[in-house]
Amino acid sequence: MSDGRDEGSAENGDLPDPSQLRISDADRHQVAEVLREAAGEGRIDFEELDERLEATYAARTYADLVPITLDLPVRAATDLPSQPASSTTPSPVVAGGPSAERHLAIMSGLERKGVWTVPAHLTVNCFMGGADLDLRRARFAAREVVITVNAVMGGADIKVNPQTQVIMEGTGIMGGYTGPSDQTAPELGADSPVVRVRGFALMGGVSVSRRPAPGQGRQLKPR
Repeated sequence: MSDGRDEGSAENGDLPDPSQLRISDADRHQVAEVLREAAGEGRIDFEELDERLEATYAARTYADLVPITLDLPVRAATDLPSQPASSTTPSPVVAGGPSAERHLAIMSGLERKGVWTVPAHLTVNCFMGGADLDLRRARFAAREVVITVNAVMGGADIKVNPQTQVIMEGTGIMGGYTGPSDQTAPELGADSPVVRVRGFALMGGVSVSRRPAPGQGRQLKPR
């Protein structure tokens, strides 16, 4: 006997609308910085800046934020420290690195590659956007770093070298956290940096792949 609901409602009625997920103050601040940078470049005038900032701090969900920056370019973080391009040594832990960073990708992308410093805590929120984090030649602010990736209808691709240990702790909701792939043999030691990957993937995905650093030959995992 029917209870008045169709099968689709029974299966999907409990799933949240990703665009209606609540945003944090950090997300609002991130969008505000994008707006201030756009005003400084002359993309919007100061009157429009005030209007968009007011809408940003009044926003409650990701859907509220999307139209605020939809017509603005969102730069990926490329202010990387200058290091010798020929370095192919295992990623060391460095003193004085950043303790935390937060990034927000809304219908846009975030890219980090080359020689850069991974903070002790890195948080990336992707809403209908993506992140490409290449850690193969990166430095680490701590021997164990935590990367939190929350992907809503988006995703992230994380690359590590054979000397990096990875611990996956993410949760997939109609999506998935996978890796590290086993196409390249790990070369772990007592001093290997540890990358702990956390967060959730809602109708999206986060994957970790193990590959040789650029300039090094590929070593397949023994069978």
